[in-house]
Amino acid sequence: MRYLFVIVTALCSIQCKRASSPQKEKEFIMYEQSEMAALMNTMYHMNAGIKEKIEDNKPLTNFPERYLSIHTATLTDPTDRTAAFNAFAANYIREMRRVFDTLPTDRKAQFNKAIQSCIACHQTTCRGPIPRIKKLLIKQ
Repeated sequence: MRYLFVIVTALCSIQCKRASSPQKEKEFIMYEQSEMAALMNTMYHMNAGIKEKIEDNKPLTNFPERYLSIHTATLTDPTDRTAAFNAFAANYIREMRRVFDTLPTDRKAQFNKAIQSCIACHQTTCRGPIPRIKKLLIKQ
């Protein structure tokens, strides 16, 4: 019993010393999205809206010109803007334009083709969002 008392007293004194000693404040650094990361988020939400319209057989408005910023937006890592990235970006724009130009009966397939072009690009760089992007695919 004596030993238990000694151990409990020792633990309490150690804990009290920790609680009374000044702790260093941690510096929190806010993550700031690159232009490309912000654009990709916007495109995801806009594509979710396009998907919903296609599934509900509602008419689409015009191709979102904002998507063209994919060619100029600052990347998180500027060295990722390679010839391959530029080719993927051009292909995505081409496939997404076709979503707006195709017949309503072919829109689901064309939309999926455009989303597959996103996945293909992300398989080469920045694989993290692939599961999220796959949620945009329309089940046929």
